[in-house]
Amino acid sequence: MTARPAVLITGCSSGVGQASAWRFLRAGHPVYATARDVGTLSELDQAGAVTLALDVTDEDSMTAAVKHVESDHGAVGILVNNAAYGIQGAVEAVSVDDARRQFETNFFGLARLTQMVLPAMRARRSGRIVNVSSMGGHFSLPGAGFLHASKYAVEALSDALRLEVRGLGITVVIVEPGPIRTPFPTKINATIPPPDGGPYDRFHAAVEARVSAAYEPKRLSMALSADRVAQVIARAAVRSRPRARYPIGVMAHGLIALRRFLPDAAIDAITRTQFPGPTA
Repeated sequence: MTARPAVLITGCSSGVGQASAWRFLRAGHPVYATARDVGTLSELDQAGAVTLALDVTDEDSMTAAVKHVESDHGAVGILVNNAAYGIQGAVEAVSVDDARRQFETNFFGLARLTQMVLPAMRARRSGRIVNVSSMGGHFSLPGAGFLHASKYAVEALSDALRLEVRGLGITVVIVEPGPIRTPFPTKINATIPPPDGGPYDRFHAAVEARVSAAYEPKRLSMALSADRVAQVIARAAVRSRPRARYPIGVMAHGLIALRRFLPDAAIDAITRTQFPGPTA
């Protein structure tokens, strides 16, 4: 029986990353589950995963994790780039330093870790890279421009990389979930700039209320569980001929389709009904 490829996953302390680690473990893969705080991975460690401290903004921790997997298995067989977080606020109001830190995690960390695993994958002429993006990689909502920009960047990088490594035995897949039942709304609303008497105070309050309302229990029936997303990740990681993209959930399929077929003016009009912008 052919050994299953080793899986390296980022952002496993909770949510999709953690659920993905469990999925791959149950399927019999050697799993290297990582997080900035390795103490959050104790249950995965007890279940047989190798748990490692990895911060995608820290070069040394990424290098150590990749070397660990390669020492054990020769190469990372499947890389799941999952670590990410979001910030909110009008483009003018968000600190560029905060936006840059978000890009370091959501985009540059993903890109650098991918660079690190590619040489051994190329040598083996085999490998799968699964980049966790979002339905928000296809459209932007007011108040979350920098978050959406980071997801657009992941989509663009993945599209280029997919073509670059196709002839080298390596496949690149993008996973695009819709809303997920996680602490996301509380975390992202906490990043909204505080009121300062400026033109965006009412807008920020409206964005905060809209995001909170979208995750109310009565509306969560359309939200995805972390395990549902992990199921798609695990499937996309092993299919012999995977699709380039995997939208997940009714909202992701519906909104991505609208973005593809409706003109920008129509999309703007629909968006303004849900997220009214500031006015003079």
